[in-house]
Amino acid sequence: MKPTDDAADSTARADGGTSSRSGGAGGIDETIFTQMSNVPEPTLREKVERAFERHVYAPGAVLLSDWRALVGATILLGFVFAGTVGVHLIPEPTVMEGPIFLPPFTDWKYPLGTGLMGKSILKQVVHATPAMLQMIAAGALLSVGLGTAIGTVAGYRGGHTDRVLMTLTDTVLTIPGLVLVIVLATIYQPEEPFVVGLILGIDNWPRLARTIRSQVLSIREEAFTEASRIMGLSELHILRRDVISNLMPYISVNFANSSRRIVFESVALYFLGILPQSQLNWGAMMDNAYAGANLTNPNQIHWLLVPMACIILVLLGFILFAQGLDRVFNVRLRARHEGSAGGGETP
Repeated sequence: MKPTDDAADSTARADGGTSSRSGGAGGIDETIFTQMSNVPEPTLREKVERAFERHVYAPGAVLLSDWRALVGATILLGFVFAGTVGVHLIPEPTVMEGPIFLPPFTDWKYPLGTGLMGKSILKQVVHATPAMLQMIAAGALLSVGLGTAIGTVAGYRGGHTDRVLMTLTDTVLTIPGLVLVIVLATIYQPEEPFVVGLILGIDNWPRLARTIRSQVLSIREEAFTEASRIMGLSELHILRRDVISNLMPYISVNFANSSRRIVFESVALYFLGILPQSQLNWGAMMDNAYAGANLTNPNQIHWLLVPMACIILVLLGFILFAQGLDRVFNVRLRARHEGSAGGGETP
C-alpha cells in the first residue's frame, strides 16, 4: 500500500503525531520561522521614536487627560517657579517698605499685604519657598528611597537578609519619631534646610519598608517574575522591571504622604522655636506672626493665614499629582497612547 501525498509530506513526532511541512492542521509551518528570521532590525531613528513614545509622549498624554494631575502639576510647578526663578525676579523684603499691617488685595504693590515691620508678605512667601522645597525634597526622597530599597530587598531575597533588615526596621519603629527628631534638632541645631529635611526623614521610612516588603512577597511568586528568573535575568533587572514597576503607584502616593509629614514637622519645629531661624521659611513666618500680630484683629491675621494657605496648597498639589501618577503607571493606558502616537490601532 502506497502512502498518500499528505503522509509523504508529514514527519513523525516524538509524541506519536505528525508535523506537516506545508502547515496543515496539527503541524507547524516552517515559513513562519523563515519570516521571523527575515524581520529587519529597527533603525536608530525607530528606536528613538519608540523610546520617546514610551517614556515621554504616552506618560504626558495620560497626565494631560487627568484633571487631578493637571491641577496638581500646576500647583507644584507654581511653587517650583517661585522658589527658583521668582527669587531672582522679586527682591527680598525690606523693613518699612510699605505701610504696617496693610490688608491683602488693597494695594497692587503689596497684593498679600504687609506685616508688623511693613515687609511685603508676598516677598516673604517667595523667598521662604526655596527652603521649604529643599526640606521636602531631602526628607521625602530619603524616606521613600530608603523604605523602598530596604522593603524590596528584604521581600525578594528573604532568608537571613530579610531577618536582618526587618530587625533594623522594627528597631527604628519602636523609637518615638517626633522625640527623636526633636532631640537631633536640639543637639545639632541644623541651619541648612537640606540637613533639616534629612533629619525629618529619618523616622518616616520604616512603615513604608514594612508595606513594600509585604507587596514584594506576593509579586515575587507571580508568573512573570518566575519567567524572568528562568530566562536567567539578573536580580537587579527583575527588581527594576518586574517588582518596582508594579509598586510605582503605591510609591508615588507614599512620596506625597512623606512630603506632607515633612512639611508639618518642619513647620511645627520652626513655629515652636526648636530649630534656628537662620533662613526664612513658612514656619518662621507663622512664628513671627504669632509673636508680633494680634491674631484677634481681622486686619492682622492675614500675616498668619497666608503661609498656612501656602502649606495647604502645596500639600494639595502633591496629593492630586500622586493620584494622577496612578494612571501614568497603568500599562494599558500607556499602550493606548503609544498606539495612537504611532498612527496604529490601539493594542
